[in-house]
Amino acid sequence: MNGRRESMTAVTHPASEDTSVLPPYVLALKERIAYLPEQHVARVLRAYEVGAVAHEGQMRKSGEPYITHPIAVAGILAEMGMDAETIIAAILHDTLEDTSLSRTALAGEFGETVAELVDGVTKLDKMRFSSRQEADAESFRKMLLAMARDLRVILIKLADRLHNMRTLGAKESDSRRRIARETLEIYAPIAQRLGMNKIKAELQDLGFRALYPDRYRVISERIRAVLGNRREAMGRIEGALSARLIEERIPVRVVGRIKSPWSIYSKMRSEHKSFAQLMDVYGFRVVTDSAMSCYMALGVVHALYKPVDRRFKDFIAIPKANGYQSLHTVLLGPFGAPIEVQVRTEEMDSVAERGVAAHWAYKTESGPANSAQARAREWLASLADSQANTPEAAEFIENVKIDLFPDETYLFTPRGDILSLPRNATALDFAYAVHTDVGDHAVAARVDKKLLPLRTRLESGQLVEIITAPSAVPNPAWLEFVVTGKARTAIRQYLKHLQHEDAVDFGHRMLDRALDALGTSLDAIQPEALDKFLQKSKFKRLEELLSDIALGNRMPDQVASQLVASRGTSARGAQAQAAHPSEKIRITGAERGVLSFANCCHPLPGDDIIGYLSPGKGIVVHRTECPNVAELRKSPERCVAIEWDRDVQGDYRAELRIEVINRPGVLATVAAAIAAADSNIENVEYVERDMAAATLLFTIEVKNRKHLAEVIRRVRRTGVVSGAYRYPL
Repeated sequence: MNGRRESMTAVTHPASEDTSVLPPYVLALKERIAYLPEQHVARVLRAYEVGAVAHEGQMRKSGEPYITHPIAVAGILAEMGMDAETIIAAILHDTLEDTSLSRTALAGEFGETVAELVDGVTKLDKMRFSSRQEADAESFRKMLLAMARDLRVILIKLADRLHNMRTLGAKESDSRRRIARETLEIYAPIAQRLGMNKIKAELQDLGFRALYPDRYRVISERIRAVLGNRREAMGRIEGALSARLIEERIPVRVVGRIKSPWSIYSKMRSEHKSFAQLMDVYGFRVVTDSAMSCYMALGVVHALYKPVDRRFKDFIAIPKANGYQSLHTVLLGPFGAPIEVQVRTEEMDSVAERGVAAHWAYKTESGPANSAQARAREWLASLADSQANTPEAAEFIENVKIDLFPDETYLFTPRGDILSLPRNATALDFAYAVHTDVGDHAVAARVDKKLLPLRTRLESGQLVEIITAPSAVPNPAWLEFVVTGKARTAIRQYLKHLQHEDAVDFGHRMLDRALDALGTSLDAIQPEALDKFLQKSKFKRLEELLSDIALGNRMPDQVASQLVASRGTSARGAQAQAAHPSEKIRITGAERGVLSFANCCHPLPGDDIIGYLSPGKGIVVHRTECPNVAELRKSPERCVAIEWDRDVQGDYRAELRIEVINRPGVLATVAAAIAAADSNIENVEYVERDMAAATLLFTIEVKNRKHLAEVIRRVRRTGVVSGAYRYPL
């Protein structure tokens, strides 16, 4: 695009009656939209006139008038049978950004729906992705939310991208590679998720050709050579399938399927297979008139050639997440090579090729939506929910990627409903897929009537029942094994809420202690003075200040001094009034997101401890005898006087340095002694080793200092240990 035109007035004269003056590419579009009513065809031609004037003087890199591009995009959408608003919006999709045509003029001429669509696509055009990993998260989020508002926005964008890929040759080499990578990693997966396999396949092959031209050429030539040698064999198999199905009076058409260069290349990489292995397969599609005929055709096909065990999939009874339906089977063919057969109806074939664009029905205006449209809207609705609960764009995109690149697992609820989850999904993912409340209170699962833990990975076809308990709550460890975006978002949201509560409570205790040292308390601070301080510090509520203190972003002593000063009393004077030294803050170890334990000294319940306020992390707990404490005390304002509470639960990490006699079986003997003391071993490594002796460093879990002493006693009694002590000392 050459640049923005400075001045432009909306064209208002009526659409031309004489179509003989229209360019050939517009006449071709007119033929393609013959399925629309005449008045809608007239509106489309009117859109061309407005677009042609708006883009007048603008040229493509190839040298053609710019208007040829939006007309070509409209043509792609016309091939899908899209409605008039979509075709008009496609013709005008670049006018808002690259011409002086205003949104008001657009809405006045073609209606608010068209203006909304053009506005949505314009926002998408501003996005630039270097790769899926480095995607501009905020822009990607906007694109997905635009899709959620109106699916037609992304259909126009996909058609726009497809035409740009078809005409990519005019671009510079760097631009070609960037656009091709973006297409393969962002837009092709979205097309696949929306069930638009025909668009997806062309985007992938065009992207492959632009990104890896030599690899594309070699694989394409080899595919042509193989097909040339197999033409006769494929003809015989196709003839045998057709003859037998017609003989059984099943109305069908049988077509041979050819793998695309991108499909071959990506499978060679992901499945580590050779070209010969992947091409040693004959593929056919059997298209018939009804679901019943599909199953009858399957029986006929299985009678003609023997089916391969465990290679049958029924996507009619259990459709894929994008609405795809078909029966898949693999047969042993007459030439020693397997035959892959897909059996589906004409309607299923249309949905498989065009997905959400098949028999377009927007909302309920044209009747019920097809399965791909219904499932796409469910997915987009879930994205909108996830977005509302995920303030950070990068985290939202991480969740979306999981949904965009799944290998589905199909599971049954006790009521017989089917849920589709990504591969490697766990029972906990299933629980959150049923409902957030079910996930939050889950304790175990019954998988095919067997009681199993929530981290169990599920396989297609299993019947899953989730066992809940009112007292159960999400655990931070759950984030380590869930795979779905919905589960991850729900767990993080719950933990953030708890972390905030704990941070507020802990910050309150720290500020109270600091104020106590100055002879006052938070209750003694006038509300007006407190509000003024909060406003000056840009906090909306006291809870935000307290949380900020607990997370180490503000020093409690400084906040206390400023609050006291606002009351008109000097901090020094107030300190002199203090009746007694303030008490230490007691910790239970369960203060989520506020406390962490230093790896340099591994403090345990029972140890004398000190806290250090680290910005963003909160309080890092050290043993008072830790070698690093001397350095930490150089910043006294960051040191917090803390001690263990009397009742501390949970397991804590400790390191044990053990010197042993080097002989076979010694490691097993020591490990058995640690286990006998009810301690779990996290890690073990050799620090030193020679012919006679060795030094081992065990990382173990214990409940407190007393428990660690019991572990050391048991280890010393083994008879193979010359020394055992806590590390560091």
